[in-house]
Amino acid sequence: MRHIIFGGDGFVGRHLAPKLLADGHEVIVADIQRSDLPHYRGVRFVQTDVTNRTAVAAVGIKADDMVYNLSAKMLSPIQVRAKRREFFWPVNFHGTENVIFAMDKAGASNLVQFTTDMIYGHTVTHPMTEEHPVAPLGEYGLSKLKTEELAAEWRKRGMRISLFRPRLIIGPGRLGILEKLFKLIDLNLPVPMIGSGKNPYQFISVFDCAEAARLAFKAGAPNEAYNLGSLNPPPVKKLLGDLIRHAGSKSLLIPTPAWAVKRTLDLLDLLNLPIMDPEQYLIADEVCVLDVSKAEHQLGWVPQYRDEGMLIAAYKEYRLKKKGHTLAASHVPSG
Repeated sequence: MRHIIFGGDGFVGRHLAPKLLADGHEVIVADIQRSDLPHYRGVRFVQTDVTNRTAVAAVGIKADDMVYNLSAKMLSPIQVRAKRREFFWPVNFHGTENVIFAMDKAGASNLVQFTTDMIYGHTVTHPMTEEHPVAPLGEYGLSKLKTEELAAEWRKRGMRISLFRPRLIIGPGRLGILEKLFKLIDLNLPVPMIGSGKNPYQFISVFDCAEAARLAFKAGAPNEAYNLGSLNPPPVKKLLGDLIRHAGSKSLLIPTPAWAVKRTLDLLDLLNLPIMDPEQYLIADEVCVLDVSKAEHQLGWVPQYRDEGMLIAAYKEYRLKKKGHTLAASHVPSG
């Protein structure tokens, strides 16, 4: 079977493509750029900008193709308030729209689409199931929510679209906001927490995300939304404390009054000097834990990697990067 991965040279795609190739499938990666990855010896690459409808159509989707849309603009690098809509929407919403239009024209009906847990906004109940109320706190989450609403419309027209809502995805090749944390630890500086640090923090491994996408294909692209997150995430205080001990750092964890930190970050955001995106800091002291049992029951998906191991693996990558080394994209962190 032929699989087309839009955004397939990105973070999740570069792990999904070799999985599908190993299963004996024909794989086409459609992306704006091509990295020097070994699986391209067996994978066809088509340069494509998902914001360009003509370019997406030129990929040549066929009726029997399995399609994945992994193209996205993320919360890193941080954008100033005035530029957030123009940064997120062209790829996250309109890019998805272009992919779906091209599928419809070709008669293709099966799509795996990644969105985000940021569609939920503030925690109302926890753990958060897929039925949790949705109220995004910014343009990133809103662009993804509207993408889900778009998918709902096309499901009514006969498409089968599986939606995935991951927590913060980490793994080889993406440090993002974690780099600031690692710098503090390396310099033995205090590490402020937003709040007491007693609330858990949940990651999801890029490897587990790629496997979820593969299993959705195996299940026939169910018309469902699925949360993606680790199991039994530890409190922030323990998670960061374990990392500091692993690093041999003298950094101290500093609890803070969450309301005061958030108001300070709000002010900096208003002054166009953002340190974090509001969608990150406004929920930083909440119990934002996803219930992932639905994906287990319906897809047979169970996350294999633990938060502690993922964070330490990311720190090791940061250290290698500082020394001028790069970590292979296929490197698997400790579970």
